[in-house]
Amino acid sequence: MNVKKGIQIITATILFISVAAYFVYAIFWAAEQKDATNTCTSVELVIKENRHSGFINTTIVEDMLRNANIHPKDRPMDQIDTRRIEKTLKKNDFVESITCYKTANNKIHIDITQRTPVIYILRPDGVGYYVDSRGKIIPKTTYPVNMPIATGNITQQYAQQSLSKLGNYITSDDFWNSQIEQLDISTNSDGEYVIDIVPRIGNQIIKLGTIDNFAEKLNRLRTFYKEAVPTIGWDKYTTIDLEYDGQIICKKQKHK
Repeated sequence: MNVKKGIQIITATILFISVAAYFVYAIFWAAEQKDATNTCTSVELVIKENRHSGFINTTIVEDMLRNANIHPKDRPMDQIDTRRIEKTLKKNDFVESITCYKTANNKIHIDITQRTPVIYILRPDGVGYYVDSRGKIIPKTTYPVNMPIATGNITQQYAQQSLSKLGNYITSDDFWNSQIEQLDISTNSDGEYVIDIVPRIGNQIIKLGTIDNFAEKLNRLRTFYKEAVPTIGWDKYTTIDLEYDGQIICKKQKHK
């Protein structure tokens, strides 16, 4: 009796697994058939904006897909390779990450996160490139006027490891992003990189010194701008030196 009952249980289990497997197969088969008979009705493109949006737009994405002959619009859903779409769009240097997938209503959804360039490096030979907030190099495209430019004999290592942090600090702050136009990089007698800031307003040069403690130095300068400039004006000094801890040393403009 126990053996017979055991056989019945095993038989019922096998039958249940078989039925479940059939239903799973039927669902996937139906989905494949649906993909084969339905075409993509549209592309839902979401480009996540950042403070330097505009390097990637709908037109650029559409052109890349058409040039690669993989634009999904009006194609059968089963012939659309979402991984290939991701791989193609990832070739754009300003794409940080991308996700592409099919939706239930015969659409292709694409999410793109842009890389955030924070500083433009211009070498003495005229070659330029961007560095993003993560310290990655982005080849030159169109230079946006609201991003600081760094000039001088700058190594990529210094640009990626050091200037990217300063650039990110500047572009993340509305005041500094509107105030700082250029960073002129040179070396001191010890062979260290030192930075002169060229502001958008005023004719003075701001000596930041080495990049060490740049946030504290700029905080001192912000206080100077807030408390002293309204009284003395922007052009009283030719240089403002922030190199020494806790100090601001100014050199007056020579009277003609």
